[in-house]
Amino acid sequence: MEEKKSRLEEIEVRALKPEEVKIFRGAFNLMHVMIANGILYRGVYAIRAFPIRYPDKYIFLFYYDENDRVQEIGMIEDLNIFPEETRQIILDAMRKQYFAYTIESIYSIKLEFGVLHFEVETDKGQKTFYMRWASHRTLDFGERGKILLDIFDDRYILPNIEKLTKTEQDLFTRYIYW
Repeated sequence: MEEKKSRLEEIEVRALKPEEVKIFRGAFNLMHVMIANGILYRGVYAIRAFPIRYPDKYIFLFYYDENDRVQEIGMIEDLNIFPEETRQIILDAMRKQYFAYTIESIYSIKLEFGVLHFEVETDKGQKTFYMRWASHRTLDFGERGKILLDIFDDRYILPNIEKLTKTEQDLFTRYIYW
């Protein structure tokens, strides 16, 4: 009896390799991609399939067609096989998609009316933000980190809870214990 293929096995994805694709900055500093058959895609953006576990692997490139619909160009299986200049262009494009604050220290956390009020130091300076006190507003980030989603869905990344001071860890786990 023939086994039924999974939906994932049925999907064909164009693998993008350095020898088959040229990635460069074009007008307005946007990423452009030319594939081996001479087709040029302008204003391309990049999305990670597994942004936490494999940040440099399985990167999909997309563009908007003439009807303003998203179209897939293909997937970069491993960003590290591309030349440094190309990698930087792709990483710069992804930074636009993955804007987030990285929490470096926690000054205070207060709970009022089901909302957590955070005062923190981030990689972009001191920030105050508000987050609903609900488990679905917190995501795991690697083995020891968390991503906090504030009331505006902005992301605050705490890469490793264990790198906080003991006082900061106690304060954080008093409210975020899931």
